Amino acid sequence: MNGVMLRAPEPEDLDIMLAIENDPELWAYSGNTGPYSRYQMKQYIASNTNDIFTDLQLRMMIVADDEKIAGIVDVFDFDVRNNKAEVGIVVLPEFRGKGIGHNALHMMERHCVEFLGINQLYSYVISDNLQGRNLFLSCGFTETAILRSWIKRGDTYCDVYLYQKIALR
Repeated sequence: MNGVMLRAPEPEDLDIMLAIENDPELWAYSGNTGPYSRYQMKQYIASNTNDIFTDLQLRMMIVADDEKIAGIVDVFDFDVRNNKAEVGIVVLPEFRGKGIGHNALHMMERHCVEFLGINQLYSYVISDNLQGRNLFLSCGFTETAILRSWIKRGDTYCDVYLYQKIALR
C-alpha cells in the first residue's frame, strides 16, 4: 500500500526498537516508567510469536519504500471476548508528513478486521499531539471522548482524546 510494508520484528530491529521504547518523550504515551535493557528487548523479539491470540498483542515494523524502518505500529490490550484492541503508532521523525503513518495504520486495521476478526480498534491520544489526532481522524476513527487530566507528563496532567473505529457500522 503506497510504499509501506508491515512485518514482524527481526533481531536486526533491536536498536530501533530500543530507541523508540527508551525515548522518555514517548513514555507518557506508552505508560513506560523506565528504559528496557538490550537483553529484555532481545528476549521480547525472540519469544514473540506474532500471534495476537497467544501474545495478546501484535507489533509490526513499518518498512518504507527504501527498506528503512519508518516506525512501529502495535495492537495491544487485546480483549478476545469483546473483539477489541488498542492501537498505537510511532513514526520516526524523518518519515513524518509523508503518508507513511496513514498507510501503516490502514494496513494494520485491515489485517485486524479481515484476518483477526477484531471489531473495534481504539487509541488514546494526548490533546497536544495534533499530528496523532489528525492521523486517527484521517483514517476514519471517531473522536468519542475527552478524558480530562488523564496522563501525567512531567508535572502537568494532560487531557487525552479517545478515538474509536468500529468495523461493522
